[in-house]
Amino acid sequence: MSHPQFTLVYARAANGAIGKDGALPWHLPADLKRFKALTMGKPMVMGRKTFESLPGLLPGRRHIVLTRRERWESAGADVVRSVEEAVALLDGEPASVIGGAAIFDVFLPLATRAELTEIHSDFDGDVFMRPLPAGWEIVAREDHAGVGGAPAYSFVTYECREDAAA
Repeated sequence: MSHPQFTLVYARAANGAIGKDGALPWHLPADLKRFKALTMGKPMVMGRKTFESLPGLLPGRRHIVLTRRERWESAGADVVRSVEEAVALLDGEPASVIGGAAIFDVFLPLATRAELTEIHSDFDGDVFMRPLPAGWEIVAREDHAGVGGAPAYSFVTYECREDAAA
C-alpha cells in the first residue's frame, strides 16, 4: 500500500483564525470557488465538526471523516477513527485535508503541499491555526485587493521540502 499525497486546503486570517461558531468568519466567494476547484474529484479528509459545518455532501468529492466518536456515522461519508485508517482507506489516492485545526495538526507531517488563502485582516474566531512550520516554501502566490468590504487576500501554494518532513 502506497502513502497518499496529502494537500492541506484552508483559509487563515492574519491572526490565525480559521473558524468561528462552526463557520468561516468571512465571506469570500473567490475562496469558495478556489476551494471547489482544488477539491473537485478528490477525496477530502476532515474532522467531524468540519463535516457538520458543510451545507451537506459536496458533489463530486468523497468525504472521509476522522472522528473519535465511536457511534458517529453519516450517510454518504466514510468514517475513520485514525490517520492510519484514513491512509489505508485512500490506498495511495491523493487527498485534500480540509480541517479543522486538529485534523491539520495530525496530517501536517504527511502533507507535501498546502493551498492556503491568506486573509490580510484579523478576524474574531474560536478556531485558530499556527503558520506552517519551517521547511515549507512558497511556490506560487496570487495577491488580490479587498473589494466591496471584503478583505484583501492571497492564494498561496506551499510545498514541503523533503528534508523538512523528516
